[in-house]
Amino acid sequence: MTRVMQGRSGGSSLPRLQAGREPGHNHAAGENEVQMIRLFFAAFLPAFLALLLASAPARAAQCGGDFNAFLAAMAREAQAAGVSRAVIETAFAGVALDQNVLAFDRRQRGTFRKSFEEYTATRVNPSRVNRGRQALQKHAQLLARVEAQYGVPKELLVAIWGLESDYGAGDIGKLPVVRVLATMAHDCRRTERFQGELIAALKILQRGDLTLNTMIGAYAGELGQTQFLPSNYIKYGVDYDGDGRIDLRRSVPDVLASTANLLKSNGWQRGQPFGEGTANFQAMREWNNSELYRRVMHYFAERLASGR
Repeated sequence: MTRVMQGRSGGSSLPRLQAGREPGHNHAAGENEVQMIRLFFAAFLPAFLALLLASAPARAAQCGGDFNAFLAAMAREAQAAGVSRAVIETAFAGVALDQNVLAFDRRQRGTFRKSFEEYTATRVNPSRVNRGRQALQKHAQLLARVEAQYGVPKELLVAIWGLESDYGAGDIGKLPVVRVLATMAHDCRRTERFQGELIAALKILQRGDLTLNTMIGAYAGELGQTQFLPSNYIKYGVDYDGDGRIDLRRSVPDVLASTANLLKSNGWQRGQPFGEGTANFQAMREWNNSELYRRVMHYFAERLASGR
């Protein structure tokens, strides 16, 4: 493109064409040649540029700045990723920046500054352990099937379920996930990650697993009883109850099987220990990167298995 433009301004081929005339060459003919070249570029260069732009890959939406302009760019990205215009327009209608989401996200940095003892004292209390044992009994057949299929111990699945949502009875979020993810994506700290999560959320809507009214979640856009981010919902979600959709908000079979599938898909080794220093402890990083949180998951599962 640079060479073409230089030719028009006299920095490349045109000067050589004029300077290279042989003695006696007709001056009018030379001017006609120059004029024809200029007309050629004037006629075809705009079309050539349009073709290049049309074939160029879509650029990521620019974070920061005007929020509505950002949403418009995200709409184009989502369409390029296969989400229908109707789903996008419905999902983005009335969406506004949520400053409470940003404030909560900034406060989260201190969550895992507690010691292991301090954290387990609040998260693995006697009441939660007792209810975990009740869940093991109530869902014994389902858990046995899931463990046989995916190789993840039932005690660990129930421990995760208890930590994330108190076995589905606790708070699994009250915020519209599209608004949360659009806010987080617009913020420039982790825009690339949350742009991907926003598009994944739109794909969940398009697939029909959740509706806009039921796509309610937590402050980082996590969904369901074991708090899946939308991208993990898409990658690891399992329709274990066979009703034709993956519902991690209300279907216990889908919740437990999807949780097990995430761990298996990330290197879980059947029948092997999962405490610190093991391969399975590393596989649990996909669930939570915090070493402290994974230690708590292991401790809780051991409490459930031992009956203590």
